[in-house]
Amino acid sequence: MNTSSNSFRPLVKQLVLPAILGASIPLTLLTFIILTKEDAFETWMFFPLLIIPSGGAAGGIFFYLMGFQWFPTGKQKLIAIIFSTLMYFVVLWLSSVMAFALTGHWD
Repeated sequence: MNTSSNSFRPLVKQLVLPAILGASIPLTLLTFIILTKEDAFETWMFFPLLIIPSGGAAGGIFFYLMGFQWFPTGKQKLIAIIFSTLMYFVVLWLSSVMAFALTGHWD
């Protein structure tokens, strides 16, 4: 039982950086949009600020696993990186639809 938890820890450490990078891109963009907006910050804006970067973190982890863990070399790596980049934007899109649908701003 102790050996399985020790072998799992390095993978978790490797996944933290892609998750942070994947979440920081949409969080930075959303923060910039909200701060440059003329209206005051409203409470409904918390949901998109939490859900969309969470989707970005999941997309960043998927990108890292596809491109650097599961397919580390050759043409498979190129195809995996292209596919995972597309999936990153699909996950961002789905998380933004979910966030704005929860707040009632998706029509």
